[in-house]
Amino acid sequence: MQRPQLQMEITELAGLPRPVVGEGYRLRPYQPGDEAVWCRLINEFIGGEYTPEKMTAELLDQPWFAPEDLCFAAREGEAVGTACALQQRDFDQGVGWLHMVVVDPAHRGRGLGRAVVLTVLHRFHQLGRAKVMLNTDDQRLPALRVYLSLGFKPRMFHESHPERWREIYQRLSLTPQEEKA
Repeated sequence: MQRPQLQMEITELAGLPRPVVGEGYRLRPYQPGDEAVWCRLINEFIGGEYTPEKMTAELLDQPWFAPEDLCFAAREGEAVGTACALQQRDFDQGVGWLHMVVVDPAHRGRGLGRAVVLTVLHRFHQLGRAKVMLNTDDQRLPALRVYLSLGFKPRMFHESHPERWREIYQRLSLTPQEEKA
């Protein structure tokens, strides 16, 4: 039986730090023509079978999508990281979903993941969301460290979660906090 993904949430969006990127990098919203690079980032580094057409149908052509919902970290005009403020269909109107966070491995370790996540969190705050949630996996330790450092809390909704979170905290050399579902 496959274990469900981990889930995290944050409810304190006011007062988050502004995103910062190093010299030579910049943050920007989606621009027409970004479809191919977004698909490359997602397919190569998260896993998927996205095409520009599929991205357009599932994201860009949706009535809830705005260019500011899709953040890119770029260097010399090339997108090297991304995160999405997903606010679609049947989601509770007070909840946003942080989705598809990835940084090209050649550009990791420079705070770009933190910067794109903060950009999305500020977007949700601007939209008046009370809570942001995300799904993630146990092995995504750098991302988990970023999420925890920004105030995301684990949601325990499966019997496997407490032990999995204990292992994650141990692997990150962090002290586990008692979390509620």
